[in-house]
Amino acid sequence: MRINDRVFGMLMLILAVTYGYQATLFPVPFGGQESVGPETFPIMLSVLLGIGSLYMMIKPDEDTKWPPLTMLLELVLVCGVLVAFAWSIEYVGFIISAAFTVAFLSWRMGATIAKSSITGAVTSLVIFVLFNKVLELALPSGILGF
Repeated sequence: MRINDRVFGMLMLILAVTYGYQATLFPVPFGGQESVGPETFPIMLSVLLGIGSLYMMIKPDEDTKWPPLTMLLELVLVCGVLVAFAWSIEYVGFIISAAFTVAFLSWRMGATIAKSSITGAVTSLVIFVLFNKVLELALPSGILGF
């Protein structure tokens, strides 16, 4: 797996650099340059992806055997939940969609249903307030309408 990790890390580094560069090409918003503009979040993501890919190339995992088929089915389920989140965010709103998504993912990672529900609710509210109030980047409110 060492060579696979290094090749995948290199591909992710290329993606990070390309993604970060493309984010710098976003047009300047009307009214001039802002401290937090449309390129801020993609640039932060590209930096994190670049750091992760460099770590993967420098310190790859030891060779391990492949996980069982049930793990692949679990990953397909998680991808399906994330696609459902992306689809429902516009209609239902960020808070409800994120709460259900985070709660489900927390539950699949081993938390109890009560703890995962609390985690989903708190996480979605904190992120919504952070983006809407602090960063002044609107997230869809959906059926809640605020």
